[in-house]
Amino acid sequence: MQYTNLGKTGLKVSRLCLGCMTYGIPDRGFHPWTLNEEESRPFIREALEVGINFFDTANVYSDGTSEEILGRAVRDFARREDLVIATKLNGRMRPDVNGAGLSRKAVFSEIDASLTRLGMDYVDLYQIHRWDYETPIEETLEALNDVVRAGKVRYIGASSMFAWQFSKALHVSSLNGWARFVSMQNYYNLLYREEEREMMHLCADEGVGVIPWSPMARGKLTRDWNETTSRSETDEFGKRIYSAMVDADRTVAQRVAEVAADRDVPRAQVALAWVLQRPPVTSPIIGASKPRHISDAVAALSLNLTAQEMERLEEAYIPHPVLGHT
Repeated sequence: MQYTNLGKTGLKVSRLCLGCMTYGIPDRGFHPWTLNEEESRPFIREALEVGINFFDTANVYSDGTSEEILGRAVRDFARREDLVIATKLNGRMRPDVNGAGLSRKAVFSEIDASLTRLGMDYVDLYQIHRWDYETPIEETLEALNDVVRAGKVRYIGASSMFAWQFSKALHVSSLNGWARFVSMQNYYNLLYREEEREMMHLCADEGVGVIPWSPMARGKLTRDWNETTSRSETDEFGKRIYSAMVDADRTVAQRVAEVAADRDVPRAQVALAWVLQRPPVTSPIIGASKPRHISDAVAALSLNLTAQEMERLEEAYIPHPVLGHT
């Protein structure tokens, strides 16, 4: 396993982050394709065995059961201090009017709830799960700074938003001497490269670590275009984000298949290797629900695509509508 600093912090993270949205009770929340605890634990254990020290979840994943499954696995398989645990807040956790968002009330209640589910005293990275248009960013950032000072959180991060929003948040934190966002978890892969216009440059300039979600486009880049899985058939969000540019996306996916065939490696390795070689990517967030997923991801770390192969993969891309920010 390879390790690197998360942005300009001193925090060392593995070059692969295991995303835990796949793990949760299927009839809780909005992801009926998730793996239950018994099915999930072998993947978390395998990730630890190959040297992954970075794990990402969120309070809304399977109504909090993803956090619970991850927390119990960590207690059984690893030492807490050896790992970097990330979670998120913003999505609705309760039906009352304050049961979602990034208000001071939400930040304080949700960090405590996440820590209880995880069975931990602190999280290493606490991220806002999209922008909250109903709460002043100053209120959110001051509250996040307070949970850092309270010792419940080590670092704070953000996820998909517009570059102007992220820039504003960084500026507000600097003006007030508050903890700043050290990471950006954005949507980025060969089928969606709009982040290259502004966000990636902003992160590079500010020394922010980039930890993309869906680096293999929810599996679209790893199999024949019309092949489906139980997840793809029930994943309404996935259907929405991959419906806008089907013809263009199919062409890019075919390029991945061609490069993979030339290399005699699985398509997943090529798609992930491309993301890993794009600056300033720190640690792509991978999902794992089949035995080969983690081994393919690890192999991608050693797959050095040539300049010609990178160009071949990239040249068919055309501009896309903005996706992932809501």
